[in-house]
Formats: sequence, C-alpha cells, structure tokens
Amino acid sequence: MKEKVFRVIWLILAILCAIYSVIIYLVGSGTNSFIIWIAGTLVFLLLFFLAGKGRWKRVPKGLRIASYVVIGIGLAVFLSAQALMLSHFFDKGEKNADYMIVLGAQINKDGPSVAFQYRLDAAYEYLMENPDTICIVSGMQGYNEPMPEGIGGVNYLISRGIDPSRLIAENEAEDTDDNIAIGRKIILEQSKKAESELSVVIVTNNYHLFRGMGLARKQFNCKISGVAGDNDKLYILNAMVRETLGILKDITEIGWK
Repeated sequence: MKEKVFRVIWLILAILCAIYSVIIYLVGSGTNSFIIWIAGTLVFLLLFFLAGKGRWKRVPKGLRIASYVVIGIGLAVFLSAQALMLSHFFDKGEKNADYMIVLGAQINKDGPSVAFQYRLDAAYEYLMENPDTICIVSGMQGYNEPMPEGIGGVNYLISRGIDPSRLIAENEAEDTDDNIAIGRKIILEQSKKAESELSVVIVTNNYHLFRGMGLARKQFNCKISGVAGDNDKLYILNAMVRETLGILKDITEIGWK
C-alpha cells in the first residue's frame, strides 16, 4: 500500500513539473530555467519507477544511504536559501537615499516584462516619497530585446510622471554584478559626497533582493538598503528555485546578511 501511495505522489509531481516547464518556457523570458523543471520531471519519473515492484529495496544499501544523505543536504541548502530570500522580502529601503539602482530585467516591445515592471513600480513609489533621490535604471540590450533595459526602464518611469532629470539610463550591464559595479561608477563620478557618506538603495524583485544587496555591500563602501518589488505569483516558484542557484554561486561574496 505504501509503495502505491509513493508511486502516485511521484507521478503527480512529475506531471506538475512537466506542466510547469511548459508554462515557464512559454513566458519567453530569455532564460533557460524551464530546463530545471524538465530535470525535475525526469527525477520524479525515476522515483516513480524505483518505487514499483520493490525496485528501491534491491538497490545496494550503501547507495540508498548515500542518496538519502544527498537529498537531505540538498533540502537543507534549498530551505536555507529560501530563508535568506525571505529575510528581505518586504524591505522598504532607508528614506532619503542619495541614489537608487534599479536592477534590469527583460524589456519587451510593449514595455517592461512583468518582473521588470514590479521593480519599476517599487522604484516609482520610493521616488515619489523621496523627491531628492536620483535613480539609475541599469541593463543592456539582450538579443531578444527591442532596446536596452536601462532606456526602457527610464521611459516607463517618465511615462508615470517621474522628472527625467532624476533618472539615468545605464545600458552596458550584463548581469547583477555589472548592474552594481557600473551603477557605482556613475554614482562616484556624479556625487559630490565621499563614498562613505552616501546612502544607496537597491531595487529589485523581493526574491532577488538578498543577493542584490549582498553584491552591493561587497562593492560599495557606504550605507546600502533595499526596496523589494513584488512578483508574479505564478512564476515565483521558478524564480526562487533559480535564485537559489544564484545565491549558491555568489554566497562566498555576499555573506549571510
């Protein structure tokens, strides 16, 4: 009976992963994160197979124990990464920052992608409440984008009524590290304050803010805070799984704050 229950569970999870992989693929975000869910489908199908006809019990004991250890470590790492993301999920940023850096995301022909719009909307709200903050929107033009993300983001904020004199489009950054590094260069070239006297706000989606702030703290020698934009609930699972890989890649640089 237990064997049948597990087989049903693994099969359901395999089907859900397969469906979700198609959903993520159809988003056309420019990433290949749908592959994660295809891999999940294959893993759950393997578990479905092993759970039948006593196959798992015939696997050598040492291999079964090693599998449990790997699964346990993987689950612990994954849950730790989720806790780190959630620790900054609702950040509003320090008030009256000198500068803001909005991390770039996909720009489409009809405007910012859903993820990017959430970042820009969060930036808009902050800029309206803090009229002296200068905003840098960062991001280059990808192969599947009609314009640089920086320009597209600035255009969106102008359309919402933000004074263009408060906005700077940065069009060279390829990734989060670049967003921060080039943004810092622009700030230091423009600011009359010493770097240690500055206050900088990082704006990105809530699941991405922990890593964005960590990379900013690594590069800046000043006060760093974050503003968390919302996210599309349908894609949040994919975003948080993908972001887990990013945190693992950068954890030695960004620390655990």
